[in-house]
Amino acid sequence: MTSFFEKIFTRYPIKTRRTLELLPGMLVWTIVLSPIWGSLFLPTATAYFILFFDMYWLYKSISLIILTSLAAKKVKAAEEKNWYIKAKKLKDFDKVHHVLVIPNFGESAAKVGTTLEALTRQSLPKKYIHIILAMEEREHEAKERAEILLKRFKGKFGSLFVTFHPDVEGEVKGKSSNEAYAGRVAYKKLFVDGKLDLDYATVSSVDADSIFHKEHFAFLSHAFLKSPERHYRFWQSAVVYYNNIWKVPSPIRIISFFGSLWRTALLIQKDRLTTHATYSLSFKLLKKIGYWDVDVIPEDYRIFFKAFFKTKGRVTVDPIFLRTSMDAAHSTTYMKSLKNKYSQERRWSWGVSDNPLFIKWWFTVPGVPFYKKTVLTFNVFLDHILWPTNWFIITVAANIMAFLNPVFSRTSLGFQLPQLAGFILSFCTLALLGMMYLEYKIRPANQNLSLSRKILFPFEFLLMPLVGFFLSALPALISHTQLMFNKRLEYKVTEKV
Repeated sequence: MTSFFEKIFTRYPIKTRRTLELLPGMLVWTIVLSPIWGSLFLPTATAYFILFFDMYWLYKSISLIILTSLAAKKVKAAEEKNWYIKAKKLKDFDKVHHVLVIPNFGESAAKVGTTLEALTRQSLPKKYIHIILAMEEREHEAKERAEILLKRFKGKFGSLFVTFHPDVEGEVKGKSSNEAYAGRVAYKKLFVDGKLDLDYATVSSVDADSIFHKEHFAFLSHAFLKSPERHYRFWQSAVVYYNNIWKVPSPIRIISFFGSLWRTALLIQKDRLTTHATYSLSFKLLKKIGYWDVDVIPEDYRIFFKAFFKTKGRVTVDPIFLRTSMDAAHSTTYMKSLKNKYSQERRWSWGVSDNPLFIKWWFTVPGVPFYKKTVLTFNVFLDHILWPTNWFIITVAANIMAFLNPVFSRTSLGFQLPQLAGFILSFCTLALLGMMYLEYKIRPANQNLSLSRKILFPFEFLLMPLVGFFLSALPALISHTQLMFNKRLEYKVTEKV
């Protein structure tokens, strides 16, 4: 069967690609506009769809509380262990080295320095940690920043060096192509010319604002040595946005709140756990699959699915039950911060542009377990569809139907639809209170936070309808629409202050 689809995709490369690029956007717009066309042509079916969706959202809200709670317990237990002592007892511990690729463009030396300074506090001896500062040749300030950082952290790691990624015709400018260049340079310098053993090395893609738990790389050494399939593994920690959470505007704090809970909950969802933002994998696996791709902007999902299909489904992601704290989007003014967050959401939601390739691989790559590839691909596709649509169905759909079809609103179902939808969503509000309590328990305490700020924090969620639209649904909807019209997104780094 895969050979048949391979012939179709080979014979009609442009038509098949454009069809798959149209699919997400068409589905999204069909759902977003369903209260309008549905109220006119299929009012009963549309009403039941809205109620079903509201029930599904309530289920997701309750599941998020339960899963985050369970994952948080595992994180708390892991944070209390000395992973260096545990890893040191394992055979071949001294052979394991960790290569960290830190792409940076536009970040200050102080910002990158904060990340490097945190790495010097790892419980794992720093001789096992090798840092590559992956910079862009076109950035004028890069060389000056490199000199500052090299001088400040000289001799503090196993090795520390800088790469300057040149502009190459045909490459998409961004994190993925930068990392691909840095990865190849690191391989030659550390493994071909150096003394590191490729069989005992990991490589991590590290955002410039990533602050790792002090046991992170000791945990990774332990997980690497304990895994019988270490050369077919990624490792993902819980990415949370705690670095500056109380400095950002409240709309950004709300979005970051849900992001932190969601990324924590994913640690115990094996069929949904994929790479995000900052992650690690076997260096041998990275070399085997040809490093990161150079024709893409969002690289985290792409690198995982590329490895998954190239290894016939043998690759999986294992959790690191520790938190990696990052910056919530911030800038020098309130409005610039909101604009910065909007741009970040646009870049993240542009991950939908990878869906056509994942679906193509699903159809054409032979020998991959059907259930495994279907669950992974479906979950990613579903997440991208829900991203721009859930706000419209939850917030305005029921009331739009009553307004557009007064005849239907006089039926029993039509009359009760807004009340039933409101009743279901009121339980989502209760679930939100549960999330707020849970997040309060698991986030690091801020001793400098005033009592009034703590008391006012719950009231910030009154902004959720506006925040959900402008900083989540709208940027994602624009990304889907842009893909439909074959308009590529220009890479823009999230400003870090």
